[in-house]
Amino acid sequence: MKLAHIHRIALWPLLTLLGVTWSFAQSTLPNLLDEYVERTRTVFDVPGISLAVVKDGKVLLAKGYGVRKLGEAAAVDSKTLFGIASNTKAFTATALGLLVEEGKLEWDAPVNRYLPWFQLSDPYVTRELTIRDLLVHRSGLGLGAGDLLWWPPSTYDRKEVARRLRYLPLATSFRSAYAYDNVLYTVAGEVIEAISGLSWEDFVGSRILTKVGMSGSNVRHSDAASGGNVATPHASIEGKVRPCNPFASDNTNPAGGINSSAEDMAKWMIVQLDSGRVSDGTALFTSRLTAQLWQLVTPIPIGTQPAELRSLRPNFRGYALGFDVLDYAGKKMVSHTGGLPGYVSRVTMIPELKLGVVVLTNQESSEAFNAITYRILDHYLGNPAMDWIQAYRTVRSRNDSLLAVRTQRARVARDSTSHPSLALEKYAGTYSDVWYGDILITMDQGRLVISFSKTPSLIGDLTHWQYDTFIARWRDRELRADAFVTFSLNPDGTIEQAKMRAVSPATDFSFDFQHLLLKPKPEK
Repeated sequence: MKLAHIHRIALWPLLTLLGVTWSFAQSTLPNLLDEYVERTRTVFDVPGISLAVVKDGKVLLAKGYGVRKLGEAAAVDSKTLFGIASNTKAFTATALGLLVEEGKLEWDAPVNRYLPWFQLSDPYVTRELTIRDLLVHRSGLGLGAGDLLWWPPSTYDRKEVARRLRYLPLATSFRSAYAYDNVLYTVAGEVIEAISGLSWEDFVGSRILTKVGMSGSNVRHSDAASGGNVATPHASIEGKVRPCNPFASDNTNPAGGINSSAEDMAKWMIVQLDSGRVSDGTALFTSRLTAQLWQLVTPIPIGTQPAELRSLRPNFRGYALGFDVLDYAGKKMVSHTGGLPGYVSRVTMIPELKLGVVVLTNQESSEAFNAITYRILDHYLGNPAMDWIQAYRTVRSRNDSLLAVRTQRARVARDSTSHPSLALEKYAGTYSDVWYGDILITMDQGRLVISFSKTPSLIGDLTHWQYDTFIARWRDRELRADAFVTFSLNPDGTIEQAKMRAVSPATDFSFDFQHLLLKPKPEK
């Protein structure tokens, strides 16, 4: 689950030259960060940011910056709620860990022991898939596979999403490759319910949030629209940052449903960094669970970094249980990011230093949360001053230019003189994909219209691109996910199948159109 596209001269290098010593004591930390965070907001066009820093079991900073909604005066503060998206995954992993510590669950027991009805497409994988495998992105499913079952919000309930995974083909062999997924965290939520008798929402709310003291947080995507001290999500839509609708479906709460604040996330990081001890000194979980949560399981290939970000290249990186684990400046770093329409966030911990940083934003700019996070980490690690804002701005500008060039090349390569092989009405009909279900293509006032039967917002006009390829231009422009639809014909001129893929490489991976194989349904 992602979606992240956020977005004057650095003060820190200047003060260093003047011989000013940085002290991140509780009394001075806000003053030292204020200008840097405000500069970050301005450069990356982020309406509101909430930030917390914890060290040695204490909250050094929990503060908001900017506004909850563009055009309105209500300010972000330390209690303002943001959708934390995939940072929820660590809560789901911790919930499973609590059941393990109670002797009700085993990490390496097969999922089928607890959910006898659960299947993947390969019988061997179905039999061997363990509770641990649900959390570490190595099942063989492709990147984001099956996300269209719930994203955008669908009419499938959580159990039906889990049941339909049996029809998804695997992209790689079992445990051979890393590919991020959300759907197996939904299955993890079903395991929690089956073992505890409580829904994922009730278990995480009562067994974790309440005990940690996260009294302002909640556990449902839909609560982001409940009003009160909640940041409004924003996104760059057709070139302009503006408010957008929050993701409101609760199908996938175990993968990303928590709404929280800087103040509450500070409490969460302190508990994680102190081996499960909560503020009254009692243990929510033991150090054994901490070791499990932070133990690398699935290696992640280390790619190259842009020159401006070369110092971020880790020596190791992998996925643990609800956390990324890698190194930075010689220290182990436990981290995760999250993204939903209009919200992106980052949680980062350096266990050796008992240091934690959380950055919550109401605009889709990973550049913003990264620039702030690494500025704070660098201080505590004693690294030379680095203008991360400028570095990320340069990288984003270059990436935007490369995307524009790629888009223009596609336009130039298009054969605009070509025509569809068939009359438009011949493409109309009901198509079916084995894991998603029915997709309808109809004629409306001389135009083709595509609509996904289980996803109300996925309705769009099919405009001809070239040959037998059309573009689905979704009427809800907040989706930012227009898709190619390419038809293949049988020798007799009838339609054999249709495939889809996103038009732009910047499209969120949870729009996994590429996994669909649409077959015409015979007319009754």
